[in-house]
Order: sequence, then C-alpha cells, then structure tokens
Amino acid sequence: MTLYFVTTNPGKVREAREYLSGAVEQLDYDTPEIQDSDLGAIAAHKARAAYRHVGEPVFVDDAGLFVDAFDGFPGPYSSYVHETVGVERVWRLASEEDDRGASFRGVVAYCDGEEFAATPDPVDRDERRGQDLAADERSAATTDDQVRTDTSEDLPVKLFYGVVPGEIVAPRGSGGFGYDPIFEHGDRTFAEMSSEEKNAVSHRGRALAKFAEWHAER
Repeated sequence: MTLYFVTTNPGKVREAREYLSGAVEQLDYDTPEIQDSDLGAIAAHKARAAYRHVGEPVFVDDAGLFVDAFDGFPGPYSSYVHETVGVERVWRLASEEDDRGASFRGVVAYCDGEEFAATPDPVDRDERRGQDLAADERSAATTDDQVRTDTSEDLPVKLFYGVVPGEIVAPRGSGGFGYDPIFEHGDRTFAEMSSEEKNAVSHRGRALAKFAEWHAER
C-alpha cells in the first residue's frame, strides 16, 4: 500500500522512508492551513484536505518551537514568527529570561478514510471535548476521552506526537534551518548536528517512529 506524505520537502520524505516499510511517495499539495493553538488540530485539518484531494492514505506533519518562558509561544505560529521576527530576535528575547528551557514539538497526522479503534494515541474527529485542556494533556488523552462526534461526515485522523527537550542559546552552527541555530539539545545545537544526527533525536523522527510502529500493525 502506498502512503502519500504531503510535503514540499524531499528531505522529509527520505526521513519518513527510513521509518516506514512499503512505498512512501511525496504529495506536493497546497493544503489549507487553519490558525489554531493546537498542532494536532492544524495537522488533522491538513490531513483531511489531502485525503479528500487524493483519495488515498495520507500523512502530514506539523511542528513548532515552544519556549517555556513565553508560555509555549511561538508554538504553532513558529513559521510566521521566524519569517517576521527572525531567529536573532527570538534569541535576544529569550536571553533576558532566567528560564531558557524550550522544546521542539511535532505531530504526524494520518488519514485513510477509515475509523480507528480506541488506543492511547489521540484521534481527531474535528469536534472535541475539553477545549480548555493544555496541549500536552490533550495529546496524552485516550481516543474515548479525546473526542466525540455528532456527524458521520467527519474523517477521523490519527495523531502521533514527538517532543525533544532543549534550551534556547546564542546562535551556533551552520547546518539545519529555522530555529536550529538557537536550539540546543545535549551539548550541541541542531545546527551543529549532521542531518543523520538530528533526525535520530528530532521531534519529527520520534513522531514518525510511533506512526511506523502503529502502521505496521494496522
């Protein structure tokens, strides 16, 4: 069975193929993106749109940098902040804080038009209970606790989360992209790691590993 990874980044496709058995093909489709404080909701919306477009099993990913001192900001708005504010300014703001803890968080969203059995992995059906729960609490909820639906038209989407903890530091390194130069994990920033080293510990890699394990048993 072919899985379509909705992305414009061939590097992400190569990384996904390292985790998933079977054919993984790139789907270059401009999915609509909603504004939401929850990464899972954003990714689920994109997965539904992609599935309706191609009619085949699809998965997408979404990610963000969550800075502890900023109550998780920029989070889902990371791309916008990166484009408008820039990495240097984010570092300068964080450098004024006593707590420079942060995390990269990512989610892989899968949709194949079928229902999913209740498991500890959350399922998004586009209608939630407990909207006031923190994102971490929602992502840890079971399927039955996570969502309830009153319509059969919603496409269920399976969500797999990955988190890598770190710290915001002065920019170092010439590799990577985005916030990699200011995100330190262990004793190096992501920008100081090779692609292989970064993929081995990244939030996307951790989410893909969970997805691959589940999908192998589907």
